Amino acid sequence: MAKAQINPERTRWLEVLGVSMPLCLSYIPIGLACGILLHAAGLNFIMILLVSVLVFSGGAQFILASLLASNAPLGTIFISLFFLELRYALLGSSLSKYIKDKSARFIFIFSASMNDENYAVNYMKFATDKKWDPDDALLVEYYSLAAWSISNMVGGLIGGAISIDLEVVDFALTALFLYMIVMQVQNHLTLVIGILAAVLGVYFQALTKSTLGIIIATLIASFVGFLIENTVRHHSKHPNSNWFLTKMFRPKITKTTIEDKQAQQKEVKEVEKLETKIEDVVEHHDKKHEERKHDDQHPDEG
Repeated sequence: MAKAQINPERTRWLEVLGVSMPLCLSYIPIGLACGILLHAAGLNFIMILLVSVLVFSGGAQFILASLLASNAPLGTIFISLFFLELRYALLGSSLSKYIKDKSARFIFIFSASMNDENYAVNYMKFATDKKWDPDDALLVEYYSLAAWSISNMVGGLIGGAISIDLEVVDFALTALFLYMIVMQVQNHLTLVIGILAAVLGVYFQALTKSTLGIIIATLIASFVGFLIENTVRHHSKHPNSNWFLTKMFRPKITKTTIEDKQAQQKEVKEVEKLETKIEDVVEHHDKKHEERKHDDQHPDEG
């Protein structure tokens, strides 16, 4: 697959902007929606700006809007966002080897500006582009943060100009997480744990009469999923063939671009050239072998 490489003849920040542009454009619609919902939940323009910069997480900000709209306690909001954002500890650890030589200040700023999307861009570039360095990665985070914050602020302004029913907040959050769940279902285990988490969530929320029940259900379901996967991988002779870990049918996603097709055609041509060279070598070898064989059979003809 063809990968975009940094062109040293062009300005560095402009090249990085080109890499970041698809991500920045994708933030506009969801950022506008998030800003509108945050305004509907009671945040003003300045607070929306601060939340978008300091939190910088679509999922967390949608949850924040929902919890504020339902007048949830501050402790519940804090615990919910803490467990939701805890995944960044794992994401950050996978990038640590690329920025380990930078200063503590740089690592702090880099960590504070990281989210799921710019992490994916930077991880891909670090893995495929030898010229990609931590400064380029930080620029990607800055560009994405700017696009997200501006979209949130514009959404807040739109929210101030129109009337939004607070029930829309809950619907938007439900739709967002249903989408995230569907995209996460890769095998039977994730499907089973997703159903278990839903059942436990209903039970514990009814038991505790608060959203703390959802957190308890999430922790229990995650632990059960870990135990099942760990047991299967350590005690099954063929873990990938186990029912829990076998992949479910999913529609194929086509991501073939023009550059990909050109790269594939180039690879085919190179293979054909290599095959032709091999055939020529083999033919030449066979010809030499026949000549030596003929000379051995007719030594007097020379």
